Amino acid sequence: MISKEDLIKRLKKYEWNDFECKKAQRGVPEDAYKTVSAFANTTGGYLVFGVKDEKGNLDIVGVLDVDKVQNDFLSTLRGGKLNRIIAVQEDKIEHDGNTLLTFFVPEANRNEKPVYLKGDIRQSYIRRGAGDEQCTQNEIEQFIRDASQERYDSQVMYQINADKCFDENTVSWYRDLFNRHQPDRHAALNHIEFLHEWGFISEDQNKIYPTRAGVLLFGKAMYVRQILPRPVLDYQRIDFDFHDWMPEKRWHDRVVFEENIFQTWMGLFGKYMRVADRPFSVDSETLRRNDDPPDYISFRESAINLLIHQDYGDHTRKPSIRLFKDRTIFWNPGDAFATFDELLSPKEKEVRNPSIVSAFRRIGLSDQAGTGIRTIYRNWHALGHVPPKISNNKSGKDFQIALLKQILLSEEQILIQSRIGAHLSEEQAAVFAFACRSESLTITIQNIKAITAKRNSECEAIADHLVVQSLLHKFSSGLYSVAEHLKPIIKRVLFPENEDENIDSTASVQVKSYSAGNIVDSSAQVNKITDTQKDILDYCEVARSLTELLEKAGFTNRGYFKKNHINPLINSGLLAMTKPDKPRAKNQKYILTEPGLQLVLLWKKESAQVEDK
Repeated sequence: MISKEDLIKRLKKYEWNDFECKKAQRGVPEDAYKTVSAFANTTGGYLVFGVKDEKGNLDIVGVLDVDKVQNDFLSTLRGGKLNRIIAVQEDKIEHDGNTLLTFFVPEANRNEKPVYLKGDIRQSYIRRGAGDEQCTQNEIEQFIRDASQERYDSQVMYQINADKCFDENTVSWYRDLFNRHQPDRHAALNHIEFLHEWGFISEDQNKIYPTRAGVLLFGKAMYVRQILPRPVLDYQRIDFDFHDWMPEKRWHDRVVFEENIFQTWMGLFGKYMRVADRPFSVDSETLRRNDDPPDYISFRESAINLLIHQDYGDHTRKPSIRLFKDRTIFWNPGDAFATFDELLSPKEKEVRNPSIVSAFRRIGLSDQAGTGIRTIYRNWHALGHVPPKISNNKSGKDFQIALLKQILLSEEQILIQSRIGAHLSEEQAAVFAFACRSESLTITIQNIKAITAKRNSECEAIADHLVVQSLLHKFSSGLYSVAEHLKPIIKRVLFPENEDENIDSTASVQVKSYSAGNIVDSSAQVNKITDTQKDILDYCEVARSLTELLEKAGFTNRGYFKKNHINPLINSGLLAMTKPDKPRAKNQKYILTEPGLQLVLLWKKESAQVEDK
């Protein structure tokens, strides 16, 4: 349940998709039950009685007849008002002499949706933003499909002849991969016998019929279109950054796939390999060359996730993959049955299309036991990118994965952590970098889980460590913000064009206590690496004298060079003296610190990627 402190903080903001307030001083308002339906059909949420919504402002007025309001509401939830008994968690909170009643309405199970009012399924509601919206007929049908005990993809297509509907090339391709994973198994069977063995054909009164999964996976195009009157996939390559593109601008390559699922995958794979980065590596033991693009694992798992989990009963919306220069977006109709935490868990999950999922798993083209999303996050993290963005839209019943081609521990992020003298592990540095780059300078436990793919308790330990280091502040349960004294330096480095010239001088003083070295003037630090400083750092992987650095950079004035280029790097924790206790020593040299080395490695990585392209 929500704590009193968190509730009061929420009341200072606004209602949203998981938070609704009602005045309910002496009785339960009728529209409260619409909210119960909406919360149960979406992702759950808190219903609070004793709060008046006055043009968007939430004012605490308190419940006056507490026992009556609470008993009436709870008894109605167990009565005939709704088609299901709704087991809410209730609590009573006292604040400034007022009594508030809070009720947490959990999300209903898949097979219990939709939850509706007065025995009329048309009175089903979903939560969208801060409002309760009545379901459309199409949304009701989606709920009914998902609630069915018989999975949609296992239904038998009695109107189609199994002897004619399958594409022989697709079945042969599949069986070849199948034999590699399970040698000699069912090798003596013909194609029809093989498909019958694995449940893609059903026999009834000595006649054979394909299942829906059988047609979608192996069928000829005309039969696929017969049961799926919309594309399997709309692929678009758009040679713009996401924010520079508008719908009126044309795509640069587009294929609308209307073949079976496996043919769609093969066509999509070919398109991807033509545009993917292709640096190669050599296995040190086998000396075999590996040409897989670095992001292939993430692309494969995301694309196959789209193909195997989409709602094939939704004929009004088509799934899409859009490749922008700075991200790839995978969108499909049909939300995931699992929560975000469950998606990142290694345990097996309930799926919408079990027959289709199993077909991919048998040939090694899909995750095993629900590890696909974790695999995507791990591969993307290994590439140094910001975590993928997942939207599991329960109200719109759709699912999206966005793979953002943005470096998480960027040059600016390394510079920030170096300037404040933060000594962090790789995971801690990535978590802090994510908090710094967010618009609100905040991070949640779910964000940390996305970055690290660790359990909640481990994610909390990482966040708590950053709190102890005075880098984060715990704002509320599961929510952390960047510490106030660090915000000025973050804004200077990330948004120098918006820097306020009148920043409170105390902010600089506070930053100094967390900075490396003896910093007297914070203006003598680096906000942005110059080309000269970049050359210096790149040259100092081994210790260099000032004379060597002057010659390398092409300078002759030692004092000017040291003051304007060397000292700011030292003050920012990127460069160190080999004899820091004797700064004027004749044999003084300069060498990279750990953050400085991180920067140099980052530049080398970026340079290699440009050369590969």
